[in-house]
Amino acid sequence: MQFRRRLKPTVNVNLVPMIDVVFQLVIFFMVATTFIENPGISVIFPGSSTSEPVAMTRLVVTIASREKIEMNGKSYDLDGLSNTLAQIPAEEKERVKTVVIEGDRTISYQLMIEVLDILRKNGFKGANLRTRQVE
Repeated sequence: MQFRRRLKPTVNVNLVPMIDVVFQLVIFFMVATTFIENPGISVIFPGSSTSEPVAMTRLVVTIASREKIEMNGKSYDLDGLSNTLAQIPAEEKERVKTVVIEGDRTISYQLMIEVLDILRKNGFKGANLRTRQVE
């Protein structure tokens, strides 16, 4: 009796070409992706030698001039800022403990007080003024 030995076909999956293709796709998408930059207001903060670090909050008001006021990246004038703050629900106002105010060093003191008045009239009690550290 003679036994026949069957040869089993060996199946090998070569992953190297697949890895090469995936790597090429990753590189292509990294190079082809455009990065969107959010336009913003250029502000030079006033200097302070006694400034302290504070926790950032969800509400940041940036003042560059009377016509250029931003709140969380959206532009407003004084009336628009007041109307937008009035539309924020009371429970959201309670969660925001303080508002960070970023003012350019060239703005008038009167404009800063007007923005603080708008914040206080709309139920925001605390405010932190952002400065740059001076040695």
